[in-house]
Amino acid sequence: MNTLFVASECAPFIKTGGLADVIGALPKAMAPLGHNIRVMLPAYPALAPLVKKGKTVWGIGPLHGGQARLVAVKAEGLDLLLLDAPHLYDRPGNIYLDANGHDWQDNHIRFGALSEIAAKVALGQLADWPVDLVHIHDWQAGLVPAYMRQSGAKAPPCIITIHNIAFQGVFERPCLDTLGLSHDLFTPEGLEYYGKVSFLKAGIAYSDKITTVSPTYAGEILENEFGMGLDGLLRARKADLIGILNGIDEKAWDPASDPMIAHHYSSRAMAGKAKNRAAVFTHFNLTPSKTAPLFCVVSRLSSQKGLDLLLNSVPEIVGRGGKLVLLGSGDKGLEHGFLAAAHQHPNSVGVTIGYNEPLAHLMQAGADAILIPSRFEPCGLTQLYAMRYGTLPIVARTGGLADTVIDANEAALKAGCATGVQFAPNNGAALDVAIARTCALFSTPDVWKKTVRNAMAQANGWAVSAERYGQLYADLVAS
Repeated sequence: MNTLFVASECAPFIKTGGLADVIGALPKAMAPLGHNIRVMLPAYPALAPLVKKGKTVWGIGPLHGGQARLVAVKAEGLDLLLLDAPHLYDRPGNIYLDANGHDWQDNHIRFGALSEIAAKVALGQLADWPVDLVHIHDWQAGLVPAYMRQSGAKAPPCIITIHNIAFQGVFERPCLDTLGLSHDLFTPEGLEYYGKVSFLKAGIAYSDKITTVSPTYAGEILENEFGMGLDGLLRARKADLIGILNGIDEKAWDPASDPMIAHHYSSRAMAGKAKNRAAVFTHFNLTPSKTAPLFCVVSRLSSQKGLDLLLNSVPEIVGRGGKLVLLGSGDKGLEHGFLAAAHQHPNSVGVTIGYNEPLAHLMQAGADAILIPSRFEPCGLTQLYAMRYGTLPIVARTGGLADTVIDANEAALKAGCATGVQFAPNNGAALDVAIARTCALFSTPDVWKKTVRNAMAQANGWAVSAERYGQLYADLVAS
């Protein structure tokens, strides 16, 4: 089966978040099941070496103010189709934002073009690679089924995966003319969204099936609190909505072989984890502690991630003898707040603003627990990486966090199946209780070690989810 993936990022080539990890891992997991997947991406500057060694499979010509072509190349076990349009994608910095941290003013054109070209590929532009199914991801690819529908041609079935409904790609109505889309699509049942155009709504309205990245999140987005204005449409499409958990690349995230960590280890030989713990203390220049946990945070700094709650809980961590290390960037107020906390507690709190992949791996390997107090979390990958590395996740009971972490309550501890700590409701008081529970668990070494081994034993790879996607693909193509 030939399946076209369409997305805005893909690890390890270009990454701003978990979407990239999924796009980089899922096609590889599905290949053994007989799926021939090509991933279409914009040719950002980071992909220039791949463009250079690739083969032009379609000389597209003029495309929204400049020349464009489609380049095929194989890299890192993936078949890629790169939309080479320098006037749209050859820009410095973040792939979505300008130097001032604002959305690129022409994002509707940049990702509308991606959708338009992907739709033409889906409809048979590449004669030697007929497309059986299209799988689009998030708002940046949301117009693909709209373009296919507008064409009037027989089109392959289309699936959209919502990785985070908070990001919708909403633009003013005149963008329809810019993108060559009919105003007939501008209806409450189509892509109209409170008088504007929503790329994500288009994908939801015109795709045959809708998936999201955890069963709990699939239920949450049907509610007004989490649906971000699209809950009504999703309730109307409830029969076509499926929650399939994300997995992780277990080869890339393996403490027994990870080249980015200081010392290798496994659940049967844990000495290396203690050495990584020491390396984290050294990196952040903190005073080591043997009697209280080393907490870590690897995250975008935002209120969605609940990092404002965590900032207020720093005294709780420090007061219990715990240590905190943080890697991330985002909201400037939160950046300044955590830097101030590090200045106030120089022996207990370490902060690095920005993102550093090797440091992220080292922190996952060296910390005792990871804090994920998200207000909503479609799936989350950080907690899966953490469990793989024997770092217990402390999570809010929402979305994929609720689906993947077994709370260390009395019953779970007695049954020997706990893998972390959950808390609810999502407020500062509940987070403080979760921190206290974690510290108490850490003070009972035998129970802590058992819980760590439980976490490391979880099957968080892509095998099960890949099979679920495969069945969904087969059902759609057969229908």
